[in-house]
Amino acid sequence: MKKTFKITHGKIKPERQFEAMKHEVKKYLKRERKRALPKGADFWDFDCKFGADADNSEVIHVAEINQSINQAQADNLESFYLEILAKPATRTKKPEELKQQERMEQGLDGDYVLVEDFDYEAD
Repeated sequence: MKKTFKITHGKIKPERQFEAMKHEVKKYLKRERKRALPKGADFWDFDCKFGADADNSEVIHVAEINQSINQAQADNLESFYLEILAKPATRTKKPEELKQQERMEQGLDGDYVLVEDFDYEAD
């Protein structure tokens, strides 16, 4: 999907236009994810670009599409460009060092002791 969305319309309010655009994007993603995967692929990945026009578009993550549309609404843009291209992808395992680093950032050391002598009865 490569599309320039225009917000200006004679009868439809801009708020409803933005909602309709979000819904259209959501339907497109759902339709693409339903397609049959090629052999060796685990999921559909999406390359996304967003900007005021095609020349000034920036790469964004698929999860940031709604945030970008909301930002366009807040900036009162008259139109914006959105590009979503589906591609088959394969999930990869995270390296063990990266997993350990994420646990440390979250405050999880991995050195836990289970306490099984907990009494649930109140005195």
